[in-house]
Amino acid sequence: MLLSARPVQRSFQSFRGFGRRLAYFSTDAKQFPVNKQKFIPQTGTYPQGFSAGGSHCGVKKNGKPDLAVLFSDRPTTTSAVFTTNQFCAAPVQFDRQIINEARLANKQVVRAVVVNSGCANAVTGKQGLLDAQEMSKAGDQLVSKLDGKPYTGGTLVMSTGVIGQALPLDKISQGVERIQVGSEHDMWMRAAIAHMTTDTFPKLLSREVTIGQSKIRMAGITKGAGMIHPNMATLLGTVCTDAAVSQKLLDDALAYAVARSFNAISIDGDMSTNDTIAVIANGAASRSVIEDAKSEEFLAFREALTSFMAELAGLVVRDGEGATKFITVEVAGAKSFADAKKVASTIATSSLVKTAFYGQDANWGRILCAVGYSGVPLETNKVNMAMHPGDGSSPLVLVKGGEPQLPVDEDRASEILKQEDVLVRVELGLGPESARMYTCDLSHDYVSINADYRS
Repeated sequence: MLLSARPVQRSFQSFRGFGRRLAYFSTDAKQFPVNKQKFIPQTGTYPQGFSAGGSHCGVKKNGKPDLAVLFSDRPTTTSAVFTTNQFCAAPVQFDRQIINEARLANKQVVRAVVVNSGCANAVTGKQGLLDAQEMSKAGDQLVSKLDGKPYTGGTLVMSTGVIGQALPLDKISQGVERIQVGSEHDMWMRAAIAHMTTDTFPKLLSREVTIGQSKIRMAGITKGAGMIHPNMATLLGTVCTDAAVSQKLLDDALAYAVARSFNAISIDGDMSTNDTIAVIANGAASRSVIEDAKSEEFLAFREALTSFMAELAGLVVRDGEGATKFITVEVAGAKSFADAKKVASTIATSSLVKTAFYGQDANWGRILCAVGYSGVPLETNKVNMAMHPGDGSSPLVLVKGGEPQLPVDEDRASEILKQEDVLVRVELGLGPESARMYTCDLSHDYVSINADYRS
């Protein structure tokens, strides 16, 4: 079902308005790199009551898609996590205020999310905040047209792209006025493509799970390929679900899930000014609201959200700028989750480790070195370490009981490191807790991409 704020001449495969054409663009996966096409879904299962759409409104000079809208046909419970960068962008400041006010008033407010790519609206001063507000108003006006009645005050805004440039607000407002949204897979894919900046493929995921007596659905869009590092939400991402969850429990579930997904990935160690991850729940598929933190329904929802977001975040790592490897670092046997994550993060953010993976060099000493300087107290004679290939074949044990397993089977190491997916598992032997980090290798292309970013 397509929803439009105004009639559209679909036979022309374009949008018309204000004397200019808003270009049609293809959603065919074949336009993206061959090695990334396997990560692009051809169909989807999308949550009830939600619609999406994407278009080109003129923010990007190259004519590529740059505007996306996500829309709920009813008010939602919304939670979000934002960057901890002190130069947080205007959209971050604006969205934080909307969500906090809704939380304090115990009201369901948010109906839509408007996203632009190509301009971050970051480090833009007071004007940036005014522009974020006007961008939100454009979203409110779109909701009013789709509803057929007045609506104000509940559109989130997200921006990504070049820092320090003012938003072309007129282009965005006109683009929002004319954008189509719909529930079909193609419309969700249009929205995902419109999120892209240096991304090489659109990141869209959907899923149906059973929670108690209800089948609920989740759909997520994220973007990112650089400036990705924990302690924030990691670039832009929105998860829409038709589950009904109280504000407090949605906040709790998101915090738990983010710690194990978007805050468990690292590409280059940089932290964006715009990072936002939001979960929007409209309750369209649920008979009752999940309100008990100890209930099986909440624990099942939290686990489903965590698994979903970990897979969504993994798509960001797979598209790391210049990346050729998807590396999972798993640390087990820690005294606490925080200790396990600290060790995993230290390994995942080591430039020496990442460049060794790019060079397919089994320099396991770099990994063990990172474990040692992580700051977590160890009993080194209990540490085990192994590399597991992505094809599920036998791992290569490198350290056992703190002792290197010499001589290292270099041929087997080479076989493992040629694969796209590699798991590094470290066992500390100190306790029951574990954690994972997701990262990629660091290549020559990363430098080239970022050296030429504004050109």
